Amino acid sequence: MDMTNIREVLAANLKKYRQARGWSQAKLAEKTGTSTQYIGMLEIKGKFPSSEMIHKLAAALGIDPTELFSLEIDPETIIKNYQKAVIEDIGEEVNKLVADFFTEKVQKLDEKNRRDVN
Repeated sequence: MDMTNIREVLAANLKKYRQARGWSQAKLAEKTGTSTQYIGMLEIKGKFPSSEMIHKLAAALGIDPTELFSLEIDPETIIKNYQKAVIEDIGEEVNKLVADFFTEKVQKLDEKNRRDVN
């Protein structure tokens, strides 16, 4: 791949960072408030994002926006970003599990209280 075209650089880096997090295009789209099709178009150089979208993409991926345009991606940076992403993902899952757990407990208590009242 000729990495002199800015669209090619962005497309390659976006895909590389997304895959390093283990995310699908749909997951990145969800995190940035856009469509899976739009992410796909960015990755095949069919579209070029606005500066606002560049910042959203970078924030979702946990990177500096300039890293989306870097010709060289430092493996240490990728590893650090991946570790940060994994920790964030684990935190989100733990929060969801805890919320689900307490929601279930509250529902059971409500059911019990309704039975006790009747």
